[in-house]
Amino acid sequence: MADEPLVLGIETSCDETGVGIVRGTTLLADAVASSVDTHARFGGVVPEIASRAHLEAMVPTIERALKDAGVSARDLDGIAVTAGPGLAGALLVGVSAAKAYAYALNKPLYGVNHLASHICVDQLEHGPLPEPTMALLVSGGHSSLLLAPDITSDVRPMGATIDDAAGEAFDKIARVLDLGFPGGPVIDRLAKEGDPNAIAFPRGLSGSRDPAYDFSFSGLKTAVARWIEAKRAAGEEVPVRDVAASFQEAVVDVLTRKAVRACKDEGVDHLMIGGGVAANSRLRALAQERCERAGIRLRVPRPKLCTDNGAMVAALGAEMVARNRPASDWELSADSSLPVTESHVPGADHVHDHDHVHEISKDNLYS
Repeated sequence: MADEPLVLGIETSCDETGVGIVRGTTLLADAVASSVDTHARFGGVVPEIASRAHLEAMVPTIERALKDAGVSARDLDGIAVTAGPGLAGALLVGVSAAKAYAYALNKPLYGVNHLASHICVDQLEHGPLPEPTMALLVSGGHSSLLLAPDITSDVRPMGATIDDAAGEAFDKIARVLDLGFPGGPVIDRLAKEGDPNAIAFPRGLSGSRDPAYDFSFSGLKTAVARWIEAKRAAGEEVPVRDVAASFQEAVVDVLTRKAVRACKDEGVDHLMIGGGVAANSRLRALAQERCERAGIRLRVPRPKLCTDNGAMVAALGAEMVARNRPASDWELSADSSLPVTESHVPGADHVHDHDHVHEISKDNLYS
């Protein structure tokens, strides 16, 4: 146990300030400070507010994580941070903090990919990832199918959303139904009391000539909104629970069908589902049902590990250390569109000896 890397991870890609500490694949602390209530009155995440909230929460959240883990910052073997993708300003807060701590503690720094972290977090729940792993990531910002032969160096995009991500569609339909923000949890709750077959909403990109693994939820969102508007224009009561159930079913039907198809086509017998929408109860149930029929083992972390958190960043950082991947250098910066094919951002010359941290200028810390 003591020989496994002890890594602190910082996640600030959106509105959650997450700090996690892991030792190998064992979770020691998962501290989160959320600003979601502040954003709720605006109906969505406001980037400037998110960045300021990260600034205020960063140091207290790191201190809380260290206390919860029962370790000292000097015990760490490395510090990992989400370098992208995400909101540029929010990412910069996390990257700057990680640089400061790494410099002060003389520890290696690892800038890692947000999406790859969502895959790697499952190691904290179900042990080492099989290689390759097929991953379906669904959240407010992305809906992606990824094949990961090696989570630290080889992640291949199979398909992605071409417009609205699944979580974004949930938020928009919740807004049309006057259900507030975020929309995912409340739609999930109401859908349990509705009929998923009450309304035949469309399944985007499901035709034989459509891209096999890409997703589109814009058309579904428009169809649901128009159906609601038509009911209201006719003076009829909108059956909110049936709308929620039918909309949700349309989303999870497409997500699970394409994910299982990708596993079959690639000969992969494991499917991992992550991201905030992975907390959706119907998505979990339908994925389990379809995976069992197809002979595929389903891996889904517990809901708290599906949403953005520092534990997932620490998990990927620990894997980087364990596999002796090159650390990032002080030129590391936030990349709001960091491609998923880059699991982490290594230093330009792939430096492994971290004694160089005291040889560089502090002016480079916040490049």
